[in-house]
Amino acid sequence: MLSISFPTRQQVTAFLSEDRWATPQTADQPNPIPPCWDFQGRAKRMRDHLTPREFSGALGDIGTLVPILISLTIQGSASLTSSLFFGGLWNILTGFFYGIPMCVQPMKSIAAIALTNKFTPGELAGAGLGVSAIVFFLGVSRLLWLVTRFVPIPVVKGLQLGTCFQLCKKGISLIKTNASFWGDSAIWSDNLWWACSSFLLVLFVYERRRVPVALLIFCLGVVFALAQTGSHQQFDQVHPGAHFVHVVVPSSEEFRDGFLSAGLGQLPLTLLNSVVALAALSRELFPGYDPSLTHITMSIGVMNLVGCLFGSMPFCHGSGGLAGQYFFGARTELSLYFLGTIKILVGIVFGESLLVILKWFPSSFLGVMLFMASIELGLVARNFTLHEHNERRRRHDFVVLLCTAAALVGFSHDGLGFVVGMVTGLVFWILRRYGPSDELPALALLSSEGDEHPSVSAGSKPGTAHDSRLADSYATGDSSLLGAKLTQSCA
Repeated sequence: MLSISFPTRQQVTAFLSEDRWATPQTADQPNPIPPCWDFQGRAKRMRDHLTPREFSGALGDIGTLVPILISLTIQGSASLTSSLFFGGLWNILTGFFYGIPMCVQPMKSIAAIALTNKFTPGELAGAGLGVSAIVFFLGVSRLLWLVTRFVPIPVVKGLQLGTCFQLCKKGISLIKTNASFWGDSAIWSDNLWWACSSFLLVLFVYERRRVPVALLIFCLGVVFALAQTGSHQQFDQVHPGAHFVHVVVPSSEEFRDGFLSAGLGQLPLTLLNSVVALAALSRELFPGYDPSLTHITMSIGVMNLVGCLFGSMPFCHGSGGLAGQYFFGARTELSLYFLGTIKILVGIVFGESLLVILKWFPSSFLGVMLFMASIELGLVARNFTLHEHNERRRRHDFVVLLCTAAALVGFSHDGLGFVVGMVTGLVFWILRRYGPSDELPALALLSSEGDEHPSVSAGSKPGTAHDSRLADSYATGDSSLLGAKLTQSCA
């Protein structure tokens, strides 16, 4: 008689809480980040990392922030004062709660559509509010927590690799803005000479992590921007003083148009890159650290449910920003405190008039910084599997990784990349579980049209137990016996 046994509550809890993203290098390591209420532990950790590199790392994500901020402000879709003030405030609060340089960056998909469709401040706020409300609900209800149980590592790594390629393309586009070595079109402060020089500088100090290369490039860019502002006699347009934020309440039409046009496209990007991939990257960069998906989604929701009502552009976290800040030296929340304080002071003192100076910041410097930060994000994809000694499983996982990244780049959509990766992984799982076992391709070396290969001894003919063990070694990933036999065959 058929009997059906249902799992107990303890078994269900164990299944859902199983950590499938923990690698052998990070599974059993203690958490290096003291909790936010451990002020003494946090202070000691910040003192240990109080170096110029920490402040340099704070600027590792400006290659994404500055171009989007300038474009939305010039168009009138966002307030520069509000974006700087709330962006700085979220930097400080994020550093306090998480204890790592978890970046605060613009929602790129919303920004791109807002620039294309010339959004009003109300439409931009509607898009940010709609996405944040859904993300906040998923965090509070803990529905997104199930992602850690059912999304395989190769899909997450594929999302990171695809994002790496997309950001690299964006960095090259910034460099090509003034792509001239000489001639009438060459600008002395922003050209390919400076792009090549800064790129070589970053490469030469790549292994010397104590050199604050991002801080040096940023300071040089500020000097160039100030010089260009003075040469064009635009300093009279800069008005220091006290600048304040203003309330922006979208109408029902603006909320609908903004959310349907830009919010729906941003939603999968936020869930996958700003939450799922970010959590995986945090574990990779800070072994032993276990970020909560619930906390990340709730912080993204709070940032925009408050900031968008005051004209700020929508913000989120992101794996690319974290990789950029980590690459240029940030290791603690001290970098976020520094960056957040600078944003708040500059936003309050200069306000919208700061745009006069920012638009002269060399795009070649921004492009190089974004390009190198993207490479750091792509490096984490090298640990794409938990089955290092199973050649068949490693091959499957690598195909899933490539399919995810290629679909993300080809369609320019994180959601489609995620779907392609999950379908590919599901097909391979079905083949491993229910399909026939792989035959050993190398056995073709041992026989030819039924004749015995000269390298096979009389006691090890094809079809014997020896060949069975050889095939098993291939299926399980044990390459020692296979390697010995192939070496003997080719001798």
